Amino acid sequence: MQALSKLTDNTYDVAVIGGGIIGAGVARDAALRGLSVALVEKSDFGSGTTSGSTRLIHGGLRYLEMFDFGLVRMDLRERETLLRIAPHLVKPLEFLIPFYGASLWFRAKMRVGMMLYDLLSYDKSLPHHRMLSAAETLAEEPSLRAEGLQGAAAYYDAQVAMPERLCLENILDAERYGAVLRSYTEVVGAMRESGRLQALRVRCTETGAEGELRAKVFVNATGAWFDRVARQTGDAHPPRIRTTKGIHITCERMNHKANVLFSPVDGRLFFVIPLLGQCWIGTTDTDFSEDPTVVRADGEDVEYLLRSVEPFFPQVRKLAIYSSNAGVRALVKQEGSASSVSRMHSITETQPGMISVLGGKITGYRAIAEEAVDAVSRQLGSGAPCRTHQELLPGALAPEPTGGAEALQRAVAREHCWHVADYLLRRRPTAFAADQGRGEAETAARLMGEALGWGPEQIQRELERYRAEADRALQYREEIPGMRFSG
Repeated sequence: MQALSKLTDNTYDVAVIGGGIIGAGVARDAALRGLSVALVEKSDFGSGTTSGSTRLIHGGLRYLEMFDFGLVRMDLRERETLLRIAPHLVKPLEFLIPFYGASLWFRAKMRVGMMLYDLLSYDKSLPHHRMLSAAETLAEEPSLRAEGLQGAAAYYDAQVAMPERLCLENILDAERYGAVLRSYTEVVGAMRESGRLQALRVRCTETGAEGELRAKVFVNATGAWFDRVARQTGDAHPPRIRTTKGIHITCERMNHKANVLFSPVDGRLFFVIPLLGQCWIGTTDTDFSEDPTVVRADGEDVEYLLRSVEPFFPQVRKLAIYSSNAGVRALVKQEGSASSVSRMHSITETQPGMISVLGGKITGYRAIAEEAVDAVSRQLGSGAPCRTHQELLPGALAPEPTGGAEALQRAVAREHCWHVADYLLRRRPTAFAADQGRGEAETAARLMGEALGWGPEQIQRELERYRAEADRALQYREEIPGMRFSG
């Protein structure tokens, strides 16, 4: 890990707090505009809400029903942009919305919704929607319950199987253009001059070393941690965000297509999606007021998903469940049920010298970052235009190693990979394997130890750290008796 002095020896045009997908996007956009950029992230890049997302790049059909047409249009435009600049990570995915007991009115409404979705994505490269009969639906998704099936609507969106990788490539591209980025570095205080924020006190979470990060403008892109970080910077404003918990589970593959379903438990929309050879089921949406760092799926969460899925895929309880995944959304604070709160973001100056990003979806991260850097540029008097909608992400320009020693030495040498958990749970898709990468852990620890100079005790600590993080995704098992689990 680089010395803290590399980060704190300069005054930057802009310093970004938060190394999730939006913070990474801000750093990349600003660096490509020629601004001097620093970024700090208190954990691993992309390890928070980014890693806990549903892994879709989509406009969000349900937001049409909420009349969030501006949000849907922005995200559909950004879906097309990401298919173009990150074709190695963002892939087209066809979805089915099967109809069971649906009235003629509901099916007509769905057809109109499909037509509107196509209209709002008028510049898309993906196919238009289709309406399927019951027989056609079963031919495409034979595992669906046949009894009562009336047909389905089929349409295209996109999937990012590894959003952690999407985040990391924004980080690496920002670095290529001169940005200084540091993970495992947290904000612990702030300094002002004449009422304006001038510097942040930052601390390395690994060594305890502290220093001052100085910049002309700061960006708070910490997502679910926003209010906590705002307090650390001396912002006494009441909470500005609402945090909700979403969980997913992976199980044996039972589906051919992605499916959009409505839970018979509470009517919420959820997904059953193919992901890296497994079945990915989620998500929930419940208020969560604890520290987002400790979020996990509990037995009640998992049981909710199983009860929601079972009427459509009756075999689900006979399949092995491999693992769970949990994240905390940051929504602009509003009243109402968690699912009814708009996913539209807000960008505002929350104190002199601090631009803050509130809310937002992973799909729109690039556009949100562009808007934030526009606000920064206005304060700096810079007129350089955004380029991120045109420039390909690094992995689209050259293939990357997918496994083995070559991929691990690259992760350590070039991708800010400091821990075994960083590698197995976020640099590679092993988090979704049946054993969450446990079979590779000792080899990974040995090779990383050779590269980073770890002794036997440090290697053992790294293995324990990785296992503790992987095990947290399995804690729900103790809370659901009688289920079949893998491993």
